Amino acid sequence: MVRRLIAICACLLLNSACLAQQQAAPAPAATPAAAPQPQGPRKRVAVMNFEYGTVLTSVQQIFGSNQDVGKGISDLLVMKLVTDGKYSVIERAALDKVLGEQNFSNSNRADSSTAAKIGKVLGVDMIIIGSITQFGRDDKKTTVGGGGYGLGKFGIGGVQSKNSKAVVAVTARMIDTTTAEILGVAEGMGESSRGGTSLVGGGGGWSGGGGGGLDMSSSNFGATILGEAVHKAVDSLGQQLDDKASAMPTHKVEIAGLVADVSGNSLVINVGSKAGVKMGDILQISRVVRTVKDPATGKVIKSITNKIGDAKVTEVDENSATVILGEGGPAKVGDAVSN
Repeated sequence: MVRRLIAICACLLLNSACLAQQQAAPAPAATPAAAPQPQGPRKRVAVMNFEYGTVLTSVQQIFGSNQDVGKGISDLLVMKLVTDGKYSVIERAALDKVLGEQNFSNSNRADSSTAAKIGKVLGVDMIIIGSITQFGRDDKKTTVGGGGYGLGKFGIGGVQSKNSKAVVAVTARMIDTTTAEILGVAEGMGESSRGGTSLVGGGGGWSGGGGGGLDMSSSNFGATILGEAVHKAVDSLGQQLDDKASAMPTHKVEIAGLVADVSGNSLVINVGSKAGVKMGDILQISRVVRTVKDPATGKVIKSITNKIGDAKVTEVDENSATVILGEGGPAKVGDAVSN
């Protein structure tokens, strides 16, 4: 009997020790979540006004006058790309300034080589050019005299017995500003879900302001069946361009120049867009304080510099740029410029 009691007590003590050991054991470490993969710098792009000569007749019929729907499409695409955040998009004001200085006409909007030159002056990796290939109503749903069909065969004033839907088609090309090579193409198509006898009616009016100009980004235009088709086409086009962003090249540029003129904290440097300088760049201004020469040949093998400060590029042309020096300085002619 005594032996039996001793055995039972021993078992109880052993079980208690095992339980205590299990409770004291640390819980297994949680597997750390995978760290987000670092993303490279966003590609800098500019969006040219879309060419719309193919649909000019249809545009005039719809609005009663020539409206720059190419600029409207471009503005909407810029808004889409900026919102999505896959690209760094150049400001419209900077683009317009360069276009004015270069006398870049509307007729050259879809020319790859000319657009690449403009993009290089702007200092962007790529420039997007495009065309509007369809803009109006889907006449397949509307009877036309003689059984003929096709977009633009009659104006919006010709009210038909059947409703029509609005259709818009746009194409775009992404041009490498260094080589003028076409890096990618995309095509967006939009069709309104509603039909009607008026493409621009029912939206509260489409004109934007006292000048009566077409504002394609306004909610009034967006509420029309034509506006619905336009937004669908641009959204489709923008999504395709977004999907291509990771495959687009980014050009690594080494900038080396000199300060050519000093006026307070405003400096003119002797390198511009040809050397890769672009609007908004932050460049370093430094001064050589000592040179080290090879004792055998007498050639300079190293320059010792002191940093003067950082300067932001505010204007740029092909062979020079204007920068504003921040804290530090003062700078002087001959100081080195680098990125």
